[in-house]
Amino acid sequence: MTHDHALSRVPDPVTWPTGFRAHTGHGGLRELGDDVSIVVSDRPATSAAMFTQSLFAGPAVVLSRVHASGRNLRAVTTLAQNANVATGCQGEQNAAEVVRRVAGMAGVPEDEVLIGSTGVIGRPLPMPALRAYFDATAGRGPAAFGARPLDVARAMMTTDTRPKTAVRTVGQARIVGIAKGVGMLEPNMATMLAYLFTDADLPPADLDNALRTAVNRTFNCLSVDTDTSTSDTVAVIANGAAGHVDPAEFSAALADLCLDLAQQMARDGEGATKLLRVTVARARDHAQAKRIAKNVLNSPLVKAAVHGADPNWGRVLMAIGKSTDDTDITPDRVTVRFGDIEAYPEEPGAGTLDELTDVMRQDEVDIVITLGTGTAEATVYGCDLSAEYIRVNADYTS
Repeated sequence: MTHDHALSRVPDPVTWPTGFRAHTGHGGLRELGDDVSIVVSDRPATSAAMFTQSLFAGPAVVLSRVHASGRNLRAVTTLAQNANVATGCQGEQNAAEVVRRVAGMAGVPEDEVLIGSTGVIGRPLPMPALRAYFDATAGRGPAAFGARPLDVARAMMTTDTRPKTAVRTVGQARIVGIAKGVGMLEPNMATMLAYLFTDADLPPADLDNALRTAVNRTFNCLSVDTDTSTSDTVAVIANGAAGHVDPAEFSAALADLCLDLAQQMARDGEGATKLLRVTVARARDHAQAKRIAKNVLNSPLVKAAVHGADPNWGRVLMAIGKSTDDTDITPDRVTVRFGDIEAYPEEPGAGTLDELTDVMRQDEVDIVITLGTGTAEATVYGCDLSAEYIRVNADYTS
């Protein structure tokens, strides 16, 4: 079993696939910097989307679910620094007004616009500032749409420390992905905002299947702090400008791109200093492998040990042992490795403390567990736990 540690690095600037254009600007959501973005296809498109399962899903998610059901989204707009969640009927009306204004600017029907809103919960959108912004921007016409993917990724950021973009090629088509998310990350879909744009031509069913497969293998295997956001959205828009592509090749490329973005988010987790990957192999089924891997990845004790470069395999065993319903897991069949070095059981040939500590000092740490209950395998992605995580979240609204 191997991991591809050499993730593809995106050229700067990344350019949009054929037929897409974008806008970013400062709408008054935060004190400084761009906080509004729009990406639009100049031609009709096919789309697929997935959303948070949170019981407190925000108006942006509720409205976008309706629009996404038509599978013909052409535009995505994002408001940063304000989630517009738990804001009542006024919040719903504000989200709908933003969509109307974006549709007018982009020249597309309202029901072909997806809206994302991310940031502090419980605060109404500053609509006077936003209205003034949209009024001024609409007057610029096509000249307002000159932003790059990197600009959009920056405009979406909240507590992120860097923008997240990725690109892949399939035949003559390209897929460009942008994402944000570093905290409140524990997927029940795809915890964050991630938008994927392609000029490939695919039937709606193939596009939807590719997205769901990619999400389940990547974003749904990502966790920073076990908290599921109220605003999670992932969507793919395909405008067909580059022609037909093989659905299987497209699905593989999309999954690879999403894995790239997922690991970028894990690396940038709030307060993170290390990327943590946990793989569980020889499990009864994929569900068991993923469940046990998540138990280890989400353990504060394991994450703190990774931060301190402490090869405390006892904490890994503790996290495995919490799954008391998995009665087919027995200590005599479990093994634990840090990187390529065996830590448990402590038998002749197992790694020394110094060797294991050296592995834990790396900025990418792999914990590999075998259960001996079957042949299934899963890998999940996260980060260490540092004091900085507490500082960021203690001061978030102030």
